[in-house]
Amino acid sequence: MTYDAIILGGSYAGLSAGLQLARARRKVLVIDIGLRRNRFARTSHGFLTQDGSTPAQIAADARSQLMEYRTVEWQQTEAKNAERVQDGFKVALRHGSDAIGKRLVLATGVTDVLPELAGLAERWGSSVFHCPYCHGYELNEGRIGVLATSPLSMHQALMLPDWGPTTFFLNGAFEPDADQLQQLQGRNVTVERGVIDRLDGERVDVVMRDGRILPMDGIFTTTRTVVSAPFADQLGCIFDDGPLGRYIRTDAMKATTVPGVFACGDAARPTGSVALAVGDGAMAGAATHRSLMFD
Repeated sequence: MTYDAIILGGSYAGLSAGLQLARARRKVLVIDIGLRRNRFARTSHGFLTQDGSTPAQIAADARSQLMEYRTVEWQQTEAKNAERVQDGFKVALRHGSDAIGKRLVLATGVTDVLPELAGLAERWGSSVFHCPYCHGYELNEGRIGVLATSPLSMHQALMLPDWGPTTFFLNGAFEPDADQLQQLQGRNVTVERGVIDRLDGERVDVVMRDGRILPMDGIFTTTRTVVSAPFADQLGCIFDDGPLGRYIRTDAMKATTVPGVFACGDAARPTGSVALAVGDGAMAGAATHRSLMFD
């Protein structure tokens, strides 16, 4: 069987792309391994009608609605390889037969590479975050820390005072210049130059190497992101370099540089969120349908 489209990735962007194609009565196969980027977060915020819902519930509801369409199939397995063939694209699966699709939608998401600091990974998504719009409000104007990883961390340090009193932990990763120090002072940001030993405590205590303990209600930091699957590389898609890592280059219609391949969600954006992923997916799904009609 040849599908009209194969969607690699069944999180928010992939589900949204699938919905557009399903409503066009196209035959769609979604292949998903079940590892959403925000699976560590207790709740999701900033997405209309779903503010405060759990990430798992949003994904489960979306999948349930998508699977009401008779032309959609779902395979919970890992795709190993994607390549162009005469009829479109062939996707090799770890479990099951190879799948053929006329079009391919890459919605694989990204993986966060966390800063190396003892106690950080265990608190990722619960008291250590990367997106203030997603998690800042719930800190209730409490004490906020920003863990520097590079000069990019200045952006977070200047943003976060809108959510609570902010301490900028340089931790040897970055030293602001005179102009930047003036900017931080203008935003009432406390600059901490000491070295951090670890994160500890029920919420998040910053334990300094000199023995001081600085309690925080939440910490924000930037991560390095890596596209979660190799398919774009295998197919020859061009990437762009973003502030956090490489992402798949697309045009305004979410078409990649490889004809017949579309990409959406965090894998095809410099930064992302659930709301942006859903919008991206809707565009990619509609554009994929358009290409099936007119290209």
